[in-house]
Amino acid sequence: MAITRIGNPALANVREPNFRNIVINGDMSIAQRGTSFSSISSGNGTYPVDRFRNNMSGAGTWTISQSTTVPTGQGFATSVKYDCTTADGSLAAGDYLLFQQIVEAQNLQYLKFGTSSAQNLTLSFWVRSNKTGTYIAEFYISDTGRSFSKSYTIDSADTWEKKTITFPGDTGGAINNDNGTGLELNFWLAAGSTYSSGSLQTSWGTRVNANMAAGQVNLADSTSNEWYVTGVQLETGSVASDFEFLPVDVNLQRCHRYYYLHASNSTSMDIGPGGYYTSSMIFVNVTFPCSMRAAPSVVYNNTSDNYKISRNGSTDLFTDFLGGGSASTNEINIYNNTQVSGTAGDAGYIRTNLATGSLAFNSEL
Repeated sequence: MAITRIGNPALANVREPNFRNIVINGDMSIAQRGTSFSSISSGNGTYPVDRFRNNMSGAGTWTISQSTTVPTGQGFATSVKYDCTTADGSLAAGDYLLFQQIVEAQNLQYLKFGTSSAQNLTLSFWVRSNKTGTYIAEFYISDTGRSFSKSYTIDSADTWEKKTITFPGDTGGAINNDNGTGLELNFWLAAGSTYSSGSLQTSWGTRVNANMAAGQVNLADSTSNEWYVTGVQLETGSVASDFEFLPVDVNLQRCHRYYYLHASNSTSMDIGPGGYYTSSMIFVNVTFPCSMRAAPSVVYNNTSDNYKISRNGSTDLFTDFLGGGSASTNEINIYNNTQVSGTAGDAGYIRTNLATGSLAFNSEL
């Protein structure tokens, strides 16, 4: 099925495929983990919205959030905002700050990388910052160790600007056809000399640290600094099309392949039917709404008495879950075998018990 372009009269007869955007959740609308994360100063585990993560070492301290500040009249309701709360005006050599999405390899086979027919890619997005200057967008293919970087300029402070960058297809290396990392899309926000002291790598080749982000401004140099982004679209070809808005249910299901929030913070949210497998082990089976990328890890809050099993008119409280032997991409059996005591064979219902009780499953790349 295809749809007719209606946004650009000059291209009114051009037909576009559905799901042309390689990036998932490019409008920053799905945020299963929460909408604001403060005191972020290291690591790669913060996802301010689904599929997009912060990756950093040094380079200040940040509040990273889903924001309602958006470009006017473009159809977007949300963006991601970086707000510097502790500045780092003198970056150490190994410091870096990235906003990135990692794309699953088997979704990229039609790009034909590693052949003479490799497809060009066009990246488009809306961006805003008080700090003008040069920023870097980078593609990295982990299967081949090859990368390509291009710069873009924020010209006017505190003004939404649409940027379009075209990358040639890589004829020099193929992307594996598997469920692993296919392509990293990196928006650089700060880069120490380890990553910026060379010459920007503007053709496909073996990744060289010093060439990854040459010329990148230091967004971390003032607590006045902010950076917003939305409308991230990556598609084949050399021309950017209008942003592909998906229905919220479709967008959410695409995110569920990588992260699924089964029970959000609640004093009494159903997790599922379960019971006592032995006198000291309770279990519950969870079926996922779609096949996850790989058998997931269990994500829970381990506050005391976060969860409960209701059985035979009584309630047993417990703190955490462990993964079970039947974990797959479609379902998982989770259990607790250290904090409960009951009668083997008793059935019950597993629920959250406190407002901090939540349960999710993580299969991110």
